[in-house]
Amino acid sequence: MVLLGFLDDLLLGASLTVYGVLFVPISALTALWVRGSDLLTAPVVAPIAFAVGLLAVADDGGGGFLGGLMGLVTALSTQAGWLYGGTLVTGLIVLVRRARLIRRRRRE
Repeated sequence: MVLLGFLDDLLLGASLTVYGVLFVPISALTALWVRGSDLLTAPVVAPIAFAVGLLAVADDGGGGFLGGLMGLVTALSTQAGWLYGGTLVTGLIVLVRRARLIRRRRRE
């Protein structure tokens, strides 16, 4: 997400909407690629990655630390739908994978 944030800032002029839209499929890929033993951490890590990557997109460059912090808080509040959506997608995929893993272990 940090790399995506920097690319969004460089190529698209820090478009928050593009960053949010791309967060959802990246969340899904994260939930699909995570190891079976780490399944329950994916829904926790996804929103943290969103916030860290948002630092590159939300910084308007002129306000120093407090301006960057205000930009981050504003971006988090305006992009909450994408954040919740990506986290929900991650959680659903992880739950399905976890249920299949438990079912497979019970059969053995």
